[in-house]
Amino acid sequence: MPTWKEILDHNPNHSEQYAQRWYRFQAEGRDIVGEARLIDALAPRGAKILDAGCGTGRIGGYLSQQGHHVVGTDLDPVLIDYARKDYPEARWEVGDLCVDPLPGDNYDLIVSAGNVMGFLPPEGRLPALKNIARVLSANGRAVIGFGIGRGWLFPHFLEMAREAGFKESLLLESWDGRPFEADSEFLVAVLEKA
Repeated sequence: MPTWKEILDHNPNHSEQYAQRWYRFQAEGRDIVGEARLIDALAPRGAKILDAGCGTGRIGGYLSQQGHHVVGTDLDPVLIDYARKDYPEARWEVGDLCVDPLPGDNYDLIVSAGNVMGFLPPEGRLPALKNIARVLSANGRAVIGFGIGRGWLFPHFLEMAREAGFKESLLLESWDGRPFEADSEFLVAVLEKA
């Protein structure tokens, strides 16, 4: 599967098209914050939350509107500009999960949704998970969701998460709380520090 950088190299307008797609979904009345509602339910009130791979800020923006202290990071400066424009109450930073230090630390909760993990290059997967583990508070949780077919098998992801310093707390097959099964095509992994 191509990484986000490879997609941008192939189509320089991809970021704009991606942002417009979410605006269109919202205008059509689609639910674009389902992931954020689960995160809000898992987080203590006024939590410190990192949106890792935040894109246009739809998840972190919703969470900041619910009273959480949100920092979002994404490697795509075009998408960060959208997040800054649409959700100025949160902090948005350009950065690559695989190589750059993540902004802040001691997060109560870290979310990585929208198939972010599937867009990472294979050699950047473990460093990204280690970066996330590094800035999570001792009692915090990381919630990472992605679908099958992105070139990263779920058992391998979970094995690598353990190598990065996590233990599994809860595995779901959807953001609406359905339990993960052997034949699930999507994984939402709730992880804690080991």
